[in-house]
Amino acid sequence: MVDFLMENVEIFLEDEIRKLGLLVDFQNFKNVVDQQAKPEEIVFEALPQSEENYRKGFDLVQKNLKSGNSYLTNFTIKTPVKTNLTLEEIFYLSHSKYKVLYPDRFVFFSPETFVEIVDDKIFTHPMKGTIDAAAENAVEVLKNDPKEKAEHYTVVDLLRNDLSMVADDVKLDEFQRIDLIKTHEKNLYAMSSEISGALKPEFRGRIGSVMKTLLPAGSILGAPKAKTLEIVLEAENYSRGFYTGVCGWFDGKNLDSCVMIRFIEKENTKLYFKSGGGITHLSKAADEYQEMKNKIYVPIY
Repeated sequence: MVDFLMENVEIFLEDEIRKLGLLVDFQNFKNVVDQQAKPEEIVFEALPQSEENYRKGFDLVQKNLKSGNSYLTNFTIKTPVKTNLTLEEIFYLSHSKYKVLYPDRFVFFSPETFVEIVDDKIFTHPMKGTIDAAAENAVEVLKNDPKEKAEHYTVVDLLRNDLSMVADDVKLDEFQRIDLIKTHEKNLYAMSSEISGALKPEFRGRIGSVMKTLLPAGSILGAPKAKTLEIVLEAENYSRGFYTGVCGWFDGKNLDSCVMIRFIEKENTKLYFKSGGGITHLSKAADEYQEMKNKIYVPIY
């Protein structure tokens, strides 16, 4: 588990995970079997900052984009949420490709793979672009929206270049795949692509070196990475912490890892949902503000 700024790394052996109370539900590893009954009523209310306040950070990002300092910047905020569910209940009741509960600290239910390593082949699955599934012609609109296309193309190009640092024969296997994400309140379509390559000999079995080379994840930062990170740190008035970091399971040969998004963190007695999206020079503040709010959900259905 590596935080966004790569300042904190936590590594646990399999038998340590249970002792510490960590709950993990990944594609290839899980340490939970219990299920919890769904309450008769689920209360989940977001209390987002005003669009005017959101625009302050957005405008700073846009200024840098128009100055050529970045061509994609992932801008995020944290939003107070009120719910009758505990973090543990959210973990058990939510449906997602990757779920982790860090007791009394945070829970996340991420749909986004970071990198997978299988038999010395490496895969990454950048996810960029979402839309309300109920919108008219939602899939076509998402695939053909100029801003969403620019954002997705940029991330695919960035991740292809990143993967080339640790792999040979890098290629795009699947482009603009659309996945349905179900939530308690509304359903979303999300757009992903798949890139793969053959892990270079010097990186085989060296997961730490792979992560150090590839992080922070391009899909939740932007490009170019170094300058965009400066912009993000100036525009966002909070610490991301482990949000948008990476969490993975390594069995000694193969790796499965995810980007830590769809993230609820506990601070003292309050809960905060951290969310955001990619900003390009084509972005409109009102649309990005709405996308940020759309991503504040729990996948319980």
